[in-house]
Amino acid sequence: MSTAAPDSTTTRASDAAPHKSKVDHLRFHKGHAHLAPTFGNDAFALKAEAFARFFGTPTFLGAQTLIVVLWVMANVTGLVKFDVYPFILLNLAFSLQSAYAAPLILLAQTRQAARDKANADADAQHREALAVANEDRLARAAQNTAQMLELLEQNTKLTQMTKELSERIETLTADMHQHFVKKENRPAPGL
Repeated sequence: MSTAAPDSTTTRASDAAPHKSKVDHLRFHKGHAHLAPTFGNDAFALKAEAFARFFGTPTFLGAQTLIVVLWVMANVTGLVKFDVYPFILLNLAFSLQSAYAAPLILLAQTRQAARDKANADADAQHREALAVANEDRLARAAQNTAQMLELLEQNTKLTQMTKELSERIETLTADMHQHFVKKENRPAPGL
């Protein structure tokens, strides 16, 4: 029996051993990390993003409603008279708030859409990498199956050869036994 050079099946067996290295599951998202903060990374950007996020909270809506109710009640009851009906100053405050809030919210939505698209692209790359890895595993499984079938066929042939040789040995043994039994049953010469 000769030793053959290692083929791909012997190297594949070592690949089946569990790897101790840690897999970075977010590796496809790292290319889009610059999109994480909506307005950038500096202090103003972080405050602007916090401000834009605050506009949609129940706390903001409740506080704004409370301020408007107090403002109107204070001016209608005559407690203060800095903005009497039709509340021009209150209208100006809402307009000023809208002038700053709308661009911040639109910018946040635009950047969020960019982040969502980048995440979708990274997820698609991850799914593609999984599909390629799955195809590789399926190809290796098919190759292993073909090798097993070939080995089974060789084993069947060897079993058949062993059976034939055993039958020949049995036939030869029976022939030899008959030959020796005949020799023993012959009368000895000279009697």
